[in-house]
Amino acid sequence: MWQAYSRKWESATRSVLDPALQELVPALAQFAPPAKSIDKPVYSAFATGELYAWLREMHVNTLIVSGPETDVCVLASVLAAVDLGYPVVVVKDGLCSSSDEAHDSTLNLFTRRFDLQIELTDAARVLETRRL
Repeated sequence: MWQAYSRKWESATRSVLDPALQELVPALAQFAPPAKSIDKPVYSAFATGELYAWLREMHVNTLIVSGPETDVCVLASVLAAVDLGYPVVVVKDGLCSSSDEAHDSTLNLFTRRFDLQIELTDAARVLETRRL
Protein backbone atom coordinates (compact mmCIF):
# COMPACT_ATOMS: atom_id res chain seq x y z
CA MET A 1 0.00 0.00 0.00
CA TRP A 2 2.84 2.41 0.72
CA GLN A 3 4.08 2.05 -2.88
CA ALA A 4 0.71 3.19 -4.23
CA TYR A 5 0.65 6.04 -1.72
CA SER A 6 4.18 7.11 -2.68
CA ARG A 7 3.24 7.13 -6.37
CA LYS A 8 0.16 9.27 -5.71
CA TRP A 9 1.99 11.71 -3.41
CA GLU A 10 5.45 11.48 -4.99
CA SER A 11 6.02 15.22 -4.49
CA ALA A 12 5.96 14.64 -0.72
CA THR A 13 8.45 11.76 -0.68
CA ARG A 14 11.97 12.16 0.65
CA SER A 15 13.46 11.24 -2.72
CA VAL A 16 11.78 14.24 -4.40
CA LEU A 17 11.21 16.75 -1.60
CA ASP A 18 13.79 19.49 -1.13
CA PRO A 19 15.99 18.36 1.81
CA ALA A 20 15.78 21.86 3.31
CA LEU A 21 12.01 21.37 3.70
CA GLN A 22 12.66 18.27 5.80
CA GLU A 23 14.65 20.15 8.43
CA LEU A 24 13.33 21.79 11.56
CA VAL A 25 12.54 25.48 11.21
CA PRO A 26 15.32 27.63 12.69
CA ALA A 27 13.22 28.66 15.70
CA LEU A 28 12.98 24.97 16.70
CA ALA A 29 16.34 23.75 15.38
CA GLN A 30 18.12 25.76 18.05
CA PHE A 31 16.69 23.31 20.62
CA ALA A 32 17.79 20.09 18.88
CA PRO A 33 20.04 19.09 20.54
CA PRO A 34 19.48 18.97 23.43
CA ALA A 35 15.92 18.14 22.34
CA LYS A 36 15.51 14.75 20.69
CA SER A 37 14.50 14.58 17.04
CA ILE A 38 13.05 11.29 15.76
CA ASP A 39 12.15 10.71 12.12
CA LYS A 40 9.00 8.74 11.39
CA PRO A 41 8.59 6.86 8.11
CA VAL A 42 4.82 6.32 8.44
CA TYR A 43 1.78 8.10 9.88
CA SER A 44 2.18 7.26 13.57
CA ALA A 45 5.16 8.61 15.47
CA PHE A 46 5.02 5.41 17.53
CA ALA A 47 5.26 2.91 14.65
CA THR A 48 8.99 2.17 14.91
CA GLY A 49 9.10 1.96 18.70
CA GLU A 50 11.93 4.50 18.94
CA LEU A 51 9.75 7.31 20.31
CA TYR A 52 8.04 5.07 22.86
CA ALA A 53 11.39 3.74 24.11
CA TRP A 54 12.73 7.28 24.48
CA LEU A 55 9.60 8.49 26.29
CA ARG A 56 9.88 5.60 28.76
CA GLU A 57 13.60 6.23 29.26
CA MET A 58 12.86 9.90 30.01
CA HIS A 59 9.91 8.99 32.30
CA VAL A 60 7.50 11.13 30.29
CA ASN A 61 3.94 10.76 31.56
CA THR A 62 1.94 13.23 29.42
CA LEU A 63 2.26 14.23 25.77
CA ILE A 64 1.60 17.60 24.14
CA VAL A 65 0.93 17.15 20.43
CA SER A 66 0.92 19.57 17.51
CA GLY A 67 1.73 19.13 13.85
CA PRO A 68 0.54 18.99 10.29
CA GLU A 69 -2.24 16.83 8.93
CA THR A 70 -4.57 16.63 11.91
CA ASP A 71 -6.59 13.88 10.24
CA VAL A 72 -3.61 11.72 9.25
CA CYS A 73 -0.30 11.79 11.17
CA VAL A 74 -1.61 13.61 14.23
CA LEU A 75 -4.62 11.30 14.45
CA ALA A 76 -2.48 8.15 14.11
CA SER A 77 0.06 9.34 16.66
CA VAL A 78 -2.50 10.55 19.19
CA LEU A 79 -4.48 7.31 19.07
CA ALA A 80 -1.29 5.26 19.43
CA ALA A 81 -0.33 7.38 22.46
CA VAL A 82 -3.77 6.77 23.98
CA ASP A 83 -3.37 3.03 23.35
CA LEU A 84 -0.06 3.18 25.23
CA GLY A 85 -1.78 4.84 28.18
CA TYR A 86 -0.58 8.43 27.78
CA PRO A 87 -2.80 11.37 28.60
CA VAL A 88 -2.55 13.58 25.50
CA VAL A 89 -2.89 17.35 25.21
CA VAL A 90 -3.63 18.38 21.62
CA VAL A 91 -2.79 21.99 20.75
CA LYS A 92 -5.72 23.06 18.55
CA ASP A 93 -4.01 26.10 17.07
CA GLY A 94 -0.83 24.11 16.50
CA LEU A 95 -2.48 21.85 13.92
CA CYS A 96 -3.32 22.06 10.24
CA SER A 97 -4.61 19.88 7.45
CA SER A 98 -5.05 19.97 3.72
CA SER A 99 -8.74 19.30 4.44
CA ASP A 100 -10.60 21.72 6.70
CA GLU A 101 -13.53 19.32 6.96
CA ALA A 102 -11.35 16.38 8.02
CA HIS A 103 -9.44 18.62 10.46
CA ASP A 104 -12.69 19.74 12.11
CA SER A 105 -14.03 16.18 12.17
CA THR A 106 -10.88 14.90 13.87
CA LEU A 107 -11.07 17.56 16.57
CA ASN A 108 -14.74 16.67 17.02
CA LEU A 109 -13.78 13.00 17.33
CA PHE A 110 -11.21 13.82 20.01
CA THR A 111 -13.78 15.87 21.95
CA ARG A 112 -16.72 13.47 21.70
CA ARG A 113 -15.08 10.06 21.87
CA PHE A 114 -11.78 10.53 23.70
CA ASP A 115 -12.53 13.29 26.22
CA LEU A 116 -11.11 11.19 29.08
CA GLN A 117 -7.77 10.61 27.34
CA ILE A 118 -7.35 13.66 25.10
CA GLU A 119 -7.51 17.30 26.16
CA LEU A 120 -7.85 20.01 23.52
CA THR A 121 -6.29 23.37 24.31
CA ASP A 122 -4.52 26.25 22.61
CA ALA A 123 -0.85 27.21 22.51
CA ALA A 124 -1.29 30.16 24.88
CA ARG A 125 -2.65 27.81 27.56
CA VAL A 126 0.24 25.37 27.08
CA LEU A 127 2.76 28.20 27.42
CA GLU A 128 0.92 29.59 30.44
CA THR A 129 0.98 26.17 32.13
CA ARG A 130 4.69 25.78 31.35
CA ARG A 131 5.43 28.95 33.31
CA LEU A 132 3.69 27.66 36.46
